Amino acid sequence: MFKAEIKSETLKGLVNIISTLIDEVKFTIDQDGMSLKAVDPAHVAMIELNVGAKAFESYSASETEIGLDLDKVKSVLKLAGPGDIITMEQDETQGRLVFKIGNITRRMNLVDTSSMSDAKVPQLTLSAKIGISIDQLQKGIRAAESISDHISLKADPEGFELSCEGDTDYASLRVDKGDLVSLDASTPVCSLFPLDYFSNLVKAVPSGTEVVIELDNDYPVRMLFGLANGEANVCYFLAPRIESD
Repeated sequence: MFKAEIKSETLKGLVNIISTLIDEVKFTIDQDGMSLKAVDPAHVAMIELNVGAKAFESYSASETEIGLDLDKVKSVLKLAGPGDIITMEQDETQGRLVFKIGNITRRMNLVDTSSMSDAKVPQLTLSAKIGISIDQLQKGIRAAESISDHISLKADPEGFELSCEGDTDYASLRVDKGDLVSLDASTPVCSLFPLDYFSNLVKAVPSGTEVVIELDNDYPVRMLFGLANGEANVCYFLAPRIESD
């Protein structure tokens, strides 16, 4: 059983965060909230999302699983305006999720979750931790686009740098320690990542959000941030690109 009411802006933000990596998802639901763990089809990036019951305007649920086609959910969200409250209710007899927005009702068939397994979250101890505004990262991404297919993330005791180098062009964003939200990096670290993936992850995060980036040499990057006034927590993982000698 699952029934909840949620602000349209909150649901749009959550769907955008997930759909940058995957189209079909399995939500694990209980009385405390809902969660998912999923890897993109190429196994390059992963998302772990936990949405607490307090992220909703109202929430009532027992243990269940719901599979959703996010493209269909996006079509429902187009019907909602700013400030609208969206009601979602599981119809267990018909295998559907019912959306209500004002006087509009939309019934959506659920996706079979029997073949969807939870992704295994990597347990990483990464040596550098950077707190930064997503707006800074998005600015750096805009500068780096069309230069190369990979991007370098670096941290040292004095700051954080995002850079991209192609055959003829180069772009970088350097943020000194005093302009970061936080910085914990005792030694320099650097890793390369696919630009298209990192760009899509960064662009999906709402403007004004503070994110934490955890780095190490040639390790996956972990990016963490909150939504819905901290009642929803997102963790992205992105595999590094290892350069051969």
